[in-house]
Formats: sequence, C-alpha cells, structure tokens
Amino acid sequence: MPNPKRRHSKRRTSTRRAHDFLEKPPLGECPNCHETKQPHQACPHCGFYKGRAVLDKST
Repeated sequence: MPNPKRRHSKRRTSTRRAHDFLEKPPLGECPNCHETKQPHQACPHCGFYKGRAVLDKST
C-alpha cells in the first residue's frame, strides 16, 4: 500500500476538514400542534403526520 512521501501542511489539512463539522438538523413547524419537528417525520409531540394520527399519543 502506498505511503505519502511528504507530510501534508496544516493549511491543506484544515482546508480539507473545513466542512467536517456537525450541524443541527433542519426543523419545521407541525401544522397540528405548532411545535418544532423534523421535516418528513411524524410529530413527536402530537403524533400527526400529513394531517393523520400515525402515533398513539393519547397517554
């Protein structure tokens, strides 16, 4: 397996890693209860998705 002949500079390493950071997931508003939720997911607060109850949140 090939090995690098020369060491990569700090700038080259930093440039490569510039986009490797964590982001918060995008959030939207639930049209039923108006809490924040991830898009294309059932609302964890009320259990609705696309106007229908898909999770049992009665308790």
